[in-house]
Amino acid sequence: MERESFEDAEVANLLNDKFISIKVDKEERPDIDNIYMNVCQMMTGGGGWPLSLFMTHKQKPFYSGTYFPKYSRYGMRGFIEILNFIIHLWENDREKLLSSSEKIMKALEQDGHKTGLDEDKLPQKLYAIHQENFDRIYGGFEGAPKFPSPHNIYFLLRYYQAYGDSGALAMAEKTLTSMYKGGIYDHIGYGFCRYSTDEKWLVPHFEKMLYDNALLAIAYTEAYLLTKNPLYEKCAREIFIFIEREMTTSEGGFYTAIDADSEGIEGKYYLWESSEINKILDDNDGADFCEAYGITPEGNFEGKNIPNLIDKEISDFPLFKKKLLGYREKRTPPLKDDKTLTSLNGMMIAAYAFAGRVFDDTSYINTAKKAVLFINNKLMKEGRLLARYRDGSAGIPAYADDYAYFIWGLIETYQATSDEQYLKTAVELTEQMEKLFWDIEKGGFYLYGNDAEKLITRPKDFYDGAVPSANSVAAHNYLKLSLHDNVYLQKADDIIKCFSQNHPAQITHLVSAVILRKNLSKIVISGNESIDGFPEMKKCVNRTYLPFSLIIFINGNEEYKTVENRATAYICKNNSCLPPIINFEKLKSIL
Repeated sequence: MERESFEDAEVANLLNDKFISIKVDKEERPDIDNIYMNVCQMMTGGGGWPLSLFMTHKQKPFYSGTYFPKYSRYGMRGFIEILNFIIHLWENDREKLLSSSEKIMKALEQDGHKTGLDEDKLPQKLYAIHQENFDRIYGGFEGAPKFPSPHNIYFLLRYYQAYGDSGALAMAEKTLTSMYKGGIYDHIGYGFCRYSTDEKWLVPHFEKMLYDNALLAIAYTEAYLLTKNPLYEKCAREIFIFIEREMTTSEGGFYTAIDADSEGIEGKYYLWESSEINKILDDNDGADFCEAYGITPEGNFEGKNIPNLIDKEISDFPLFKKKLLGYREKRTPPLKDDKTLTSLNGMMIAAYAFAGRVFDDTSYINTAKKAVLFINNKLMKEGRLLARYRDGSAGIPAYADDYAYFIWGLIETYQATSDEQYLKTAVELTEQMEKLFWDIEKGGFYLYGNDAEKLITRPKDFYDGAVPSANSVAAHNYLKLSLHDNVYLQKADDIIKCFSQNHPAQITHLVSAVILRKNLSKIVISGNESIDGFPEMKKCVNRTYLPFSLIIFINGNEEYKTVENRATAYICKNNSCLPPIINFEKLKSIL
């Protein structure tokens, strides 16, 4: 649509003559995108991007849609025709448009459909939905297009842990393995693309998003913890290699996305001909690589090839991949969205800190710490968090998801470093988040703050779609913080109560919070690296799948003393703790 209409002189003249045209970056302004995407879904029954929205000068919408060709074709109304139709109505029957906008405004103010389900039954209900929608051949849920939706994996792993249903773990593992083997994963340069256009995970939409890779790195790390399958550790580490190479800024933050197109062709940068690979690797090595990764003279996508391991044994040719990557980097690369968003950086901080703790990799933890410092230095103004940084300039008051994700990252960094400053900052930002976003009357967090620009409505984001919502993440944050201070437990309960009546498939990550609420625990290891038993206990805790626990390492205090000058573990649940544990094997058994 950009090429067909927005760069077209005929369309531009019509727009500039009769309309005020506003182009919105949906990631910089999720508040605007959320409101008007809801409008589009109400009016058309669907949504997506590009989002085309027509409104009055008072921001009240009256017509909406997604993609329109320049001229009408195949039953689709053309953009030129739509523009002329709206101009005609505005000049000759304006009341009709204004009346339509008022009806839309009233619909926006109504609550959505409520299920009436008891929140305690949400996990079982959501699990049944996943069982029904699961693709048992290729993994994932429902048909094409298929999205990674990592919070589905989080839920299944937690469901298995809490209820012992092996089917949940099987669905998670099938999906994780199938995604890795598919073309949605970049087997040459690593990292995941946005989604798969087919059910096999073969043909991706080639755009790479920071949020997908952050959340998937966490999913693969969690799956490794639970299963000890080395493939999952390998995949998580490869994601970080990609992030460090292509999406990390010189200042320590992370870029937002890499485009799908290069030279005007989607995926061109990532596609291969078999003859090309044979030339780069020589015939014998090239033949081995092509056989392993499903590369043929005929191709598997528009005459060329997307490397993949579908229906193949998992292979790895690191030296071959290095050569191919070096060759690929000489091509014209896709454009990079080089803004830095607090929300997405918060996710990646959480991923690095968590993986650093699990894999005992200080370089990952240091990356997380550097990114936290970047946000503190560049995206804070007079104590107020900001949403976007680019070219040395920060701006836009941060949204609820910026706060929620960054707090998540701080909590993970605290667990990875034992540095209480990260916990202190998390608590301070949580209190600020409440003041700016909390709905005192009905509960839940609004999308934008009470100090931000006022729009036609003030939505609350609860839908766990491409990423978990701010409210779902906040519920998890409050539950983890409640293990530090019980005062936070009520707010977590308020969020769950506020949104638990929505359809379970819309609130997957919130349902994970419901499971967390029932199984909350705190694990404190008292001691330091030089004290007997501490390294073993630390490694044991960090290498065990403990999704319902806050992990704290302290150098002994009045509340959590060391016993017999040995590392001592305290496991606490429901406001009470087990007797101190100094025997490593006993700790391992209990965990």
